[in-house]
Amino acid sequence: MAAQDVLGQTARLASSSALLQVLFRVVTFGLNAFTLRYLSRELIGVVNVRLTLLYSTVVFLAREAFRRACLSGSAKRNWTKTINLLWLTVPFGVFWSLILGLVWLHLLEVPDPSVVPHYQAGVVAFGLSAIIELLGEPFWVLAQVHLFVRLKVIAESLSVVSKCILTVTLVILYPQWGLYIFSLAQLLYVSVLVMCYVIYFVMFLGSPEATKKSFPVARVKALLPSFVEDETFVNWKEARLTWSFFKQSFLKQILTEGERYVMTFLNVLNFGDQGVYDIVNNLGSLVARFIFLPIEESFYVFFAKVLERGKTVKDQKQDDVAMAANVLELLLKLVLLIGLTITVFGYAYSQLALDIYGGSMLSSGTGPDLLRCYSLYVLFLAVNGVTECFTFALMCKEEVDRYNFVMLALSFIFLCISYFLTHWYGSVGFILANCFNMGIRIAHSTHYIHHYFRESTHRPLTGLLPSPALLLVFTLSAVVTAFSEVWFCCDKGWMARLIHISTGALCLAATLVTMFCTETKLIHFVRSQ
Repeated sequence: MAAQDVLGQTARLASSSALLQVLFRVVTFGLNAFTLRYLSRELIGVVNVRLTLLYSTVVFLAREAFRRACLSGSAKRNWTKTINLLWLTVPFGVFWSLILGLVWLHLLEVPDPSVVPHYQAGVVAFGLSAIIELLGEPFWVLAQVHLFVRLKVIAESLSVVSKCILTVTLVILYPQWGLYIFSLAQLLYVSVLVMCYVIYFVMFLGSPEATKKSFPVARVKALLPSFVEDETFVNWKEARLTWSFFKQSFLKQILTEGERYVMTFLNVLNFGDQGVYDIVNNLGSLVARFIFLPIEESFYVFFAKVLERGKTVKDQKQDDVAMAANVLELLLKLVLLIGLTITVFGYAYSQLALDIYGGSMLSSGTGPDLLRCYSLYVLFLAVNGVTECFTFALMCKEEVDRYNFVMLALSFIFLCISYFLTHWYGSVGFILANCFNMGIRIAHSTHYIHHYFRESTHRPLTGLLPSPALLLVFTLSAVVTAFSEVWFCCDKGWMARLIHISTGALCLAATLVTMFCTETKLIHFVRSQ
């Protein structure tokens, strides 16, 4: 497949994934607002922090390394061996579910049954849901490598909507069920997700469309693990790469979910405060993650396909290098401008957003400071996602192994900083520690990118330099909206709030017009792709 075709399909995959993330975050956003009125903060804290952490840890440790290894390289490969390797995620998932399930049941603090009933059933259900989701891993990787955009959109949309409908129904009818509600909804979510992929491939394989596309798998039976006479069970090159990524993914999970591990294992916040933190965290990441995560996932595939892992820039096809450098520069500019916009306007509108969303329970206390800090954290998330997606797509096995040692040191430092900052600043300390963590990772990735392109004429890191006129508009907008918050928000009535919102809208309009006038190359890229 030509690099230009890969870019076009990757852009469509990223935009579709972004729409999915919008759906997920909006559903979570609405679900939290709804359940706050029926259930306790403690129950929401246990579900969204403790049990979701169990599920995400099992899934991440069992499949992340396999995904990164099997998504690298060409679509033309021995898919029998790749599929065999991917099925190993299931026993890994069973292993991690049992080990971590025992930890969650016997070593961690158990919530008060009168406040959070059926905790043990919740642990079992969330661990089981992780194993069920891993059953669809070979199907997911095949779909991702061959850029089946519509399949991903339909499968994940149906699963989210099903989960949402069941949760709302049970919360209204049987609020006393407690964790049973979220356990059943989680099991339904993963079951619908896996069944969508399975049903699609059952119908697709052997069809005229599959034949026309020369799809490498001809029968459904070929999607099951199988032995080939006189050949190894797996591709050992992929297996070794998987092991390298596994060591890295273990550390990356600690860095990604670090604050939840500190909350869960060190008890620095009670379950009610954990619930508030998670609600604010979901609100803060509503815009950030539905854009940045799909870009990171989709363009990781693009860079891995266009450039060959482990080769220097001189040994690559120069047309592909030029395209990859141009795309990287524009992606960096895109996420930087989005991140700056959220940081600037998020500071002045955090308290208003929380007051509208959750009332005084969220807008008083540390809630507004949490969301303001998260607005800054979004900027770090934006840049880190793109720089790491390029870096991980190009690193050879030895470079990945070396980076693991960096991640090990960073994990230890991050956990220590999280612990101390939380004792000093409460839940705000978690976000400050995350900013530090992301800053170090950005420094490493940008150093790698600079070193990679130093023997070429391409300088993609210039994407991190917005125009002076745009920086001036951002600065003026920050000052004006900050004064507007002091004068008009948030206890002076709805008319004052409307003036504050109108002020922000005018500043945002001025910012967008300046973007269109100064960043013409980026605007053309977004429109064309």
